[in-house]
Amino acid sequence: MARMHTRRRGSSGSDKPTADENPEWSDVDADAVEERVVELAQQGDDPSQIGMKLRDEGVQGVPVPDVKLVTGKKVGEILDEHDAAPEVPEDLRNLLARAVRLRDHMDENQTDYQNKRALQNTESKIRRLIDYYRGDEIDEEFTYSYEAAVEIIE
Repeated sequence: MARMHTRRRGSSGSDKPTADENPEWSDVDADAVEERVVELAQQGDDPSQIGMKLRDEGVQGVPVPDVKLVTGKKVGEILDEHDAAPEVPEDLRNLLARAVRLRDHMDENQTDYQNKRALQNTESKIRRLIDYYRGDEIDEEFTYSYEAAVEIIE
């Protein structure tokens, strides 16, 4: 797949191994996994962080290699069921945080043209994602601005 803001091709990533059922060595109850997912979300972890913590720490000392194989649902679906989903999608929130950091840097270093271009690219991605999420995950009237991004991040 090509990169969005360059003419280069991207390097291919590794594929997740195909598995139809949970491994034998990970015999965790689906309800316990769901409880742990909700607990981690209430502590303030993002869905990707929840997946990594379940993989590394596990539930009751047993690692969970794949939440979907154990529960039949993705982490986001579990969070939606228990009303613990974040207000703003994780990918959009990360881009907003990056844009705020770049804007703060640009205020101190006005001649940093490389970061000025990075800020333009990041804001372009944010606007594209907002159009994608508008109506479902984000309010219809929401538009991107630096002040709105700071408000969401904090």
